[in-house]
Amino acid sequence: MKIAPSVLSLDYSQFPKQVEEMNASGASYIHYDVMDGHFVPNLTFGPDILKAFCKSSDLVKDVHLMVSDPVFFADVFIDAGADIVTFHYEALSSADDCKNLAKHIHERGKKAGISIKPGTDVQVLKPLLNDFDLFLIMSVEPGFGGQKFMDNALAKIHTLRSWLDETNPSAEVEVDGGINGETGKLCKEAGADVLVAGSYVFKHDIKEAVQSLL
Repeated sequence: MKIAPSVLSLDYSQFPKQVEEMNASGASYIHYDVMDGHFVPNLTFGPDILKAFCKSSDLVKDVHLMVSDPVFFADVFIDAGADIVTFHYEALSSADDCKNLAKHIHERGKKAGISIKPGTDVQVLKPLLNDFDLFLIMSVEPGFGGQKFMDNALAKIHTLRSWLDETNPSAEVEVDGGINGETGKLCKEAGADVLVAGSYVFKHDIKEAVQSLL
């Protein structure tokens, strides 16, 4: 199991201290949420803050684009240091458009991820299983931290992991939203490979929280 602390919940008045604690926690990824105020009703980070994380942490930079124009923003955040660029299926008009963007991200030397909202059927991902390195199941509505985990994510995780085991076993299933010690265990049992946790990590002892999810 890999843990990806979501820095949406980091206390930025304690940036050096909390980043140092995160680096030593056993986490594998930094989950970096980009929101444009249009695709989701919130605004978050631009590329310069990602550059600051690149200078202060060697963890994998897992960038989640919750934006209406992922084709434009993919390059912006690759240039800023992203290692994985995940965008939303719902932001593009077709599966072919999703495949084309994944191809472009790969051509830039980065891993490509795709995400679906809680209301999107996991079946839409079936034609894309061989095109992506990471599949992100949202277990809350994207846009805000601190929401309650939606149980319907568990069946999606199980279905997706079973498909990938047959066609693209190295791809990872990531889960984001409402993750804590209890829901993290449920996701792990369902087949998740990566857990994104924000409030649960940064509003408690960072190392203890990360270790409890492993």
